[in-house]
Formats: sequence, structure tokens, C-alpha cells
Amino acid sequence: MSTTLTWFKSSYSGNCVEVATGPHAIHVRDSKDLTVPFLSVSPAAWSAFLTYTVV
Repeated sequence: MSTTLTWFKSSYSGNCVEVATGPHAIHVRDSKDLTVPFLSVSPAAWSAFLTYTVV
């Protein structure tokens, strides 16, 4: 079974990062170079990343 991901550009990255959600993972890619493989993380890891604040 093939799953097509729907990618969304980040409003915080200057259109350099795209994110797609899957049933068991969040996928992140560099929208400037689509030849580079994307990174997949668990929903828990993505949630932790989103709550991280740089001081």
C-alpha cells in the first residue's frame, strides 16, 4: 500500500521547512532541496520539539 504525504510549509522557517503528518510519524523535510531524504519522528518526539523554547 502506498501513502502519499501532504506537505505544509512552516510559517516560522521562512519557507525552508515542510512538515507532513502520517498515521504513526511526523515527517520533516528541507523544501529547498527535495533530493535529501526527509526526517521522520514519533508524534511524542514532535510534540516535545514543539514545546521547546529557546531562551
